[in-house]
Amino acid sequence: MLVQLSIRDIVLIEKLDLEFDAGLSVLTGETGAGKSILLDSLSLALGGRGDGSLVRHGAGKGQVTAVFDVGAEHPARLLLRANDINDEGDLVFRRVQSGDGRTRVFINDQPASVALMREAGLLLVEIHGQHDDRALIDTDAHRALLDAFGGLTERTADVGRLHESWREAERALKAHRARVEEARREADWLRSSVDELEKLHPIEGEDEQLAESRSMMMKAEKMASDINEADEVLNGQGSPMPVISGLMRRLERKALEAPELLNDTVAALDAALNALADAQTAVEAALRAADFNPRELEETEERLFALRAAARKYNVTVDALPELAAQMIADLSDLDAGEERLASMEARVGETRAAFLHAAGQLSERRHSTAAALTSAVMAELPALKLERAEFIVEIASDAAHAGPSGIDAIAFHVRTNPGSRAGPIMKVASGGELSRFLLALKVALAERGSAPTLVFDEIDTGVGGAVADAIGKRLKRLAGGVQVLSVTHAPQVAARAATHLLIAKGPSEAGSVTVSTRVSTMGADARREEIARMLAGEHVTDEARAAAARLLDVAD
Repeated sequence: MLVQLSIRDIVLIEKLDLEFDAGLSVLTGETGAGKSILLDSLSLALGGRGDGSLVRHGAGKGQVTAVFDVGAEHPARLLLRANDINDEGDLVFRRVQSGDGRTRVFINDQPASVALMREAGLLLVEIHGQHDDRALIDTDAHRALLDAFGGLTERTADVGRLHESWREAERALKAHRARVEEARREADWLRSSVDELEKLHPIEGEDEQLAESRSMMMKAEKMASDINEADEVLNGQGSPMPVISGLMRRLERKALEAPELLNDTVAALDAALNALADAQTAVEAALRAADFNPRELEETEERLFALRAAARKYNVTVDALPELAAQMIADLSDLDAGEERLASMEARVGETRAAFLHAAGQLSERRHSTAAALTSAVMAELPALKLERAEFIVEIASDAAHAGPSGIDAIAFHVRTNPGSRAGPIMKVASGGELSRFLLALKVALAERGSAPTLVFDEIDTGVGGAVADAIGKRLKRLAGGVQVLSVTHAPQVAARAATHLLIAKGPSEAGSVTVSTRVSTMGADARREEIARMLAGEHVTDEARAAAARLLDVAD
């Protein structure tokens, strides 16, 4: 339920903090005191339309915070969890409205979207009034209310799952049939392409490997002549090594006679021979590394060019050729085995459709019997609401040709307000006052089923007499035994039946200030009796009005 509402700088409200209890709470006050502002503020915190004009004059922004206490598995909590919003503890909905029209949304102090706030808000609070049509204009809501009344919500969900299975089978069949037909049109091209790719047998990553090998072999080919020339110089007939070696031996023999003259020369010649030997070894290694088969280069290039030509032909990368080949083989397989698979998929569609229609048919039977029970329950409430000549009708049109996720039934609430008149959709036939009373009768009939945990009724007793207002008050109090009910009312008969009475008043923001602000206070017994007397008598409260107010409160208790 709604446990707290805090408003800052919204229209005439400068600062307001309200706490709400379970049961029936009423809000009363003079016309223009700010009751509609209070409801507009609550609507803003539930994802309603924002507007810069809502911000109090002189303030840059306004803010509304609504706090809710609901069960651990309430649909609103499940919705927030599904959207990665922490739902531990109370649910805190905060809306910041800037004067320039911009708005920010926070749920449990996490930034969120207005759409999510609105969706969750609909699960937490329903706001109804004479001209509020949200609960009755949408025939999907009529179906949901009927299912809730009959305890059919889970069965409807099962039917929805069967409907999705049927539609999924149909989508799979349609997609497969399209693939088979496409494959048939391209069968010859597919077969020749598969033959070509199977012969080519592309391997993922082969393009890069071949390109690298080709590059190395081409570099080796360019360097081979220079390496061969170096080898010829070091190892060929003109090699200097034999000459240097012979010269060094002669000088070694002479060095015995004059070591101080030749030892350095002999050492230098020896170092030169060692360096030439190292160079010889290096050149031989380079020759071995550069040694390649020209035929291998030719084969590598042929393979590389064939792969790239195939990639251009099929408009894919070389690395994608293996996947393309596999897909083409699968397409051919679908073509070859297509008829048999199509038959099995068609059978699957038939089976899932039959299962859906069977479950939908059973659900439809239950809905027809539930419709009779709901009609009786609503009709039982109408006489006390001065709608004794009216008739409430649940219209159910069942047609398998127009089946949907909720079954085969189109459900709409119709009414006949006078005997002999034509029945029609409730939104078109009922007047504003009648509509609010039909809605109240529906809510009483549904009790805790198909309802948000908090119901707000905005002046649904406007324009009715004392007896009807008393009947409305009784039904609001009965509703409040199962859900939290807030009612903005001008009827003393309704106000007298409340567990909590809030007075809305307008006055100066501060002593001596010309700025007007709206205030709300919770009234005690004496103040409450005085307020109900005012509602009975008007501006001048008499002792008779006070006595009548006391009698109303005694009767209500």
